[in-house]
Amino acid sequence: MECSGTMAMRWKIRPHDQALIEQICTATKVSPIIAQILAARDITDAREIESFLDLKLTRLRHPFSLPGVPAACDVILNAVTSQKKIVIYGDYDCDGMTSTAILFSCLKLLGAKVSYFIPSRIDDGYGLNADRLKELRQRAADLIVTVDCGIASADEVDVAKELGLQVVITDHHQFGSRLPAADAIVHPALPDGGYPFHGLCGAGVAFKLAWALCQRHAGSEKLPEPMRELLFQSLGFAAIGTVADVVPLRDENRILVHHGLQRLREHGGLGLKHLMRLAKLDSREKLSAEDIAFGLGPRLNASGRLGQAQLGVELLTTVDEHRAEMLAEYIDNLNKSRDSLERTILRSAKKMIEEQFDPENDAALVLANRDWHLGVIGIVAGRLAEEFHRPTVIISIDAMDSRPAVGSARSAGGLDLHESLGACSNHLVSFGGHRAAAGLKIAPDSIDAFREAFCEYVSVRVPDSQREPELIIDAEAPLCQLTVDTLRQLEQLAPFGQDHPRPYLCATGLRLVEPPKKIGGDGRHLAIRVQQDDVKMRAVGFGKADWADVLGSTPDQCFDFAFKPVINEFGGMKRVEMQLIDFRVSRSPAIALSK
Repeated sequence: MECSGTMAMRWKIRPHDQALIEQICTATKVSPIIAQILAARDITDAREIESFLDLKLTRLRHPFSLPGVPAACDVILNAVTSQKKIVIYGDYDCDGMTSTAILFSCLKLLGAKVSYFIPSRIDDGYGLNADRLKELRQRAADLIVTVDCGIASADEVDVAKELGLQVVITDHHQFGSRLPAADAIVHPALPDGGYPFHGLCGAGVAFKLAWALCQRHAGSEKLPEPMRELLFQSLGFAAIGTVADVVPLRDENRILVHHGLQRLREHGGLGLKHLMRLAKLDSREKLSAEDIAFGLGPRLNASGRLGQAQLGVELLTTVDEHRAEMLAEYIDNLNKSRDSLERTILRSAKKMIEEQFDPENDAALVLANRDWHLGVIGIVAGRLAEEFHRPTVIISIDAMDSRPAVGSARSAGGLDLHESLGACSNHLVSFGGHRAAAGLKIAPDSIDAFREAFCEYVSVRVPDSQREPELIIDAEAPLCQLTVDTLRQLEQLAPFGQDHPRPYLCATGLRLVEPPKKIGGDGRHLAIRVQQDDVKMRAVGFGKADWADVLGSTPDQCFDFAFKPVINEFGGMKRVEMQLIDFRVSRSPAIALSK
């Protein structure tokens, strides 16, 4: 019996090299569980471990080493000195909002005539929009500085130049067929740029540019206090953008997130202070990347998904206490609306899958409907891709068929989505994005042909063996080893996220101490108490209430549980707790990953 949603997951436990684990323990004085996790992440050399754990700000690369930064500083600071009208052209997601807030706040501090524009997800779409550029020029804009967008908008930059606008592109997404003819381009993967880390998000790029602008303006690497305060706040914004945009938490991103989390509460500004209160994060002793991923990120993203991204930027930049509180409450309510919409669409999509999906033959999911809100189809696509382990495209068709349908895609099985959509582009009006997530526009009468072409392409690129969901487990851990001290050591490996997830452990032969309970306001979650030998522990399963009947039906049965270990600080007491991922009846063998 395995219970992991619609499709059962195969457990794969990473190899256990006892000699290597003992070597790491001796060299670093960490517990065996932590040593095994480091080994599972291929971080084994003592010097390599030290470098991984060394998150000093001084290890950030110099901002002027980021490709395009020197030229961008020249253009922007000339505009500041000349009092030209600068418009920050952002994006409607969390990364775009935080990027916009970083550069807007920076340029405002430097005395620029600056404003910002955030396109509508529904009306304007992703990237630069030629009509909006014309409107901005009519409002006397002189310089457009993009954040988190623009690198694939070469045609729109041509329009901007024809209008007499200067353009600076700052972005991190994949390039289009040609580079835009902008006055400057800041991008970590710029051809011949030589930058060693391409994983910065839009907010990370904006932070580096803001840092460089401050240094150039001050004429020194040692900055006056107002600029230092600005960069501390920008670190917090960059941390939010980095986690919310699901870029790799490796290299510089680990440093940005680590220090940004430390500064969010003190330097995040009035709006975030109230948003953290509503997300129940204000009382946390220490913020984690998961607090952004599940608390702050979804709330900010909700404003963009429901067409109110401008308010997200205003929340991050306002200095009015009353306005900050109002905006936080409004955005929190938008997030509740987003959650309701998401659940409705997810139910509808699952019903469609039930009626149309053939798990034996369909290599991908391509679903379309007229009633699906554009703002949440990306979340639904992600949830379905994870549950069914299939690349998933969710398409919202315009009610009047007056414009192209809009789709959002999420990857699974290692598929490169950007490449895959390119292979099917003859069926599309347009597309963009990266390996893991992408967006598209398509004529409604082309959807069936696209579905056939996309599924055929995926079937060739993703073998059958990669279509079965796998649960990668870092280590088997007896409950007696899960102490608060061990988890403190585990937190030294944080921040956790993309490419460095919070470790999954498993424990075998556990009995339930008492019947399972359904918890939460709507009874969607599960709480159980388990025992292994003499050790008892609480475990929770978020969104796993449907497990209660199965687990409770055989009270004498032993189970194996896969979980994330966490410290619960409720009531001032610190206890180790399990956040459940999957379960199975004991003695069902796990598959060991080959070395």
